[in-house]
Amino acid sequence: MFTIAVASTKGGVGKTTIAANLGGLLADTGSRVLLIADVQPSLSSYYAMLGAAAHGLTRMCISGALTPDCISEIELSSQIRPAPAGCLHIVVSDTANGKLQDWMADKIDTLFRIKMAIRSVSLEGRYDIAIIDTQGAVGHLQDAAINAADMIISPASPDMISAREFVRGTMKLLERHESVAALGVGFTVPPMKAVINRTENTIDSRVMAEHIRSKFLDMRGKVSVLETTLPSIVAYRKAATARVPVHWIDPGRASALMHSLMWELIPEFHGKCAPGFIPSKLNK
Repeated sequence: MFTIAVASTKGGVGKTTIAANLGGLLADTGSRVLLIADVQPSLSSYYAMLGAAAHGLTRMCISGALTPDCISEIELSSQIRPAPAGCLHIVVSDTANGKLQDWMADKIDTLFRIKMAIRSVSLEGRYDIAIIDTQGAVGHLQDAAINAADMIISPASPDMISAREFVRGTMKLLERHESVAALGVGFTVPPMKAVINRTENTIDSRVMAEHIRSKFLDMRGKVSVLETTLPSIVAYRKAATARVPVHWIDPGRASALMHSLMWELIPEFHGKCAPGFIPSKLNK
């Protein structure tokens, strides 16, 4: 199972929107997808549930195993589109007031809790991709999510102040995780893909991307900027309101951009398309 963590040291940059819509598209193209929410309920409430499990994130982290009673099924069939070819399930956030973070703070194996859970024997072969949403702050759950990931997607806002904050925050995150990786205890720092999100002005977007690229070596050569940028368009808000993937709401521009993002992140998926997608839209 390929695992993606959507992470940033800054809140409000669109992590949940990207996680939800990427998961929906992957499911629609035939992948078996597992979403894992963070301590905040945003991703847990993005889609409607077809079947709600008795437990969620708390049970998964405390037990160190992902059992069926922690996995809820998302309802993706509607009058807009039929059910996808793959599946979309979720481990919902079921913790409040920082209690799970406090519990993890006292555990020696905190960094490995999510990794152990999603790689448990009981889950083997059930999913193709896991997408972990994380909170916009450094913490034990973010650390555990990064250690479980094969890739990090990090959204960044399209202005120079945000670009500088992104670089500073990312360098601190890398330093934090590399110090642990140096101990040789099975902790690794996966490659990070920066995606410029909610673009308003393409010139600003390019300037910001170049600023981040210019800091590539400072960021240990681990952070690259995706060519695909995601604009601030109303389709994302409409999709969240309707509780469906954005490519269902806007089969033109938004669908083309999400396909481009999926193909750039996972090159072996290039050519996979959701039903009704028109490749020519990529050029518009």
